Amino acid sequence: MALKDDRYTYRVTWSEEDKEYVGLCTEFPSLSWLARTPEAALKGIRKVVADVVKDMRESGDPIPDPIASRQYSGKFMFRVPPEVHRKLAVQAAEAGVSLNRLAGSKLAQS
Repeated sequence: MALKDDRYTYRVTWSEEDKEYVGLCTEFPSLSWLARTPEAALKGIRKVVADVVKDMRESGDPIPDPIASRQYSGKFMFRVPPEVHRKLAVQAAEAGVSLNRLAGSKLAQS
């Protein structure tokens, strides 16, 4: 059974240990599906997620919202050691930008 309006975040990667592709779903980190091809791994994990969502609905358990559908404010607190804070503040001042802009730029690069 396919999940209607499936907006979950999927990834397929190679598992050296299993010598197969593994399908994963970010919103359901405990689930996975092994297959010989990436296409089969994706199809398998999507079916597993659909089955789990169906079971959760039937039992009244809360179902995770897809990451893509969540609203984000663009703000989060991030702690760094004081010497890193100082180094970033110097870089921002030298570049003529705010510390927030510099940090956001560095995070976007990763």
